[in-house]
Parts: sequence; C-alpha cells; structure tokens
Amino acid sequence: MFEVKATSKYIRTSAQKAGLVLDLIRGKKASDAIAILRFTKKSVARDVEKTLRSAIANAVNVADKNQKRRLDEDDLVVSAAYADQGPSQKRVRPAPMGRAYQVIRRTTHITVSVAEGNGKPSRSERRAASASSTASAAREKRTAGSKKKAAAKAETQESK
Repeated sequence: MFEVKATSKYIRTSAQKAGLVLDLIRGKKASDAIAILRFTKKSVARDVEKTLRSAIANAVNVADKNQKRRLDEDDLVVSAAYADQGPSQKRVRPAPMGRAYQVIRRTTHITVSVAEGNGKPSRSERRAASASSTASAAREKRTAGSKKKAAAKAETQESK
C-alpha cells in the first residue's frame, strides 16, 4: 500500500474556509470525493477538486511506473486532506475621517493525500458497530448479577 500526495499553493482563500470543504472528503473513496466536491457550493471546492485530481493522477503514474500495474480511481481513498496557512497580503482601505483600515488577504496551501485501500467506514457505520458492542457488554454486565442470584437460589433449593 502506498500513499501519494498533491499540493496546491497560494490559493486565495483562508485555511479555515478550505478546511470546511476538506472535512467533507477526508476518508472517502476518491470517486465519491470528486462527486461530493462537484456539488459543493463553496468556491474553494473547485481548487480542492483540482488538487484531488492531481493526487489521483500522481498515484496512477507512480503505480504504472514503479510497480508496473494499473490503478483506477475507484481503488484510491483520500487518506489525508488539510489546509495550511500561506502568506497573507496586507492592504490598506480608506476609512472615514482620513483614517485607513487594514485588509488582510489570506492565502492557503491545500494538500490532499490518496492511498490504496477500501476507505474508512462511515461515521454511522462506526457508531452502529460500537453501539452494538457496548450495548451487548452493558447487557452482560447487568444480567451477570441476576444470573449469580438465580444460580445461588437454585443451589439452596437443591440442597433442601
């Protein structure tokens, strides 16, 4: 299993806004992530999709050259996606009474990593699995006391 990444630098948005979109695709299959990004109504989604497509192309290229095998985007999973803060441009905007307000134009560096795999289970699948295991453990704990009492009662009745 290998991991390949792609980075887009100096994207003209804040890292916080890009992080909101990256949270949507982290852990998803690459094909599902592209579909999600296509229908996301944030302007940074276009830049994230571009970076994701670049990471997929890098993975296909690495698999073809180094490992001599074909790789499809359905085999890839978004293993990591994060936005780092880039340099900020400081500009001046005229304000009332001869003053000036500072405008900070933020930039971000978007990094998307893809790896070969079948993807993490969704949040609902993880909750269902943990709920069933914790529920059965709690049930065992509750019934253990009553089972001991029933066994002790049966012993006392047999001895009489």
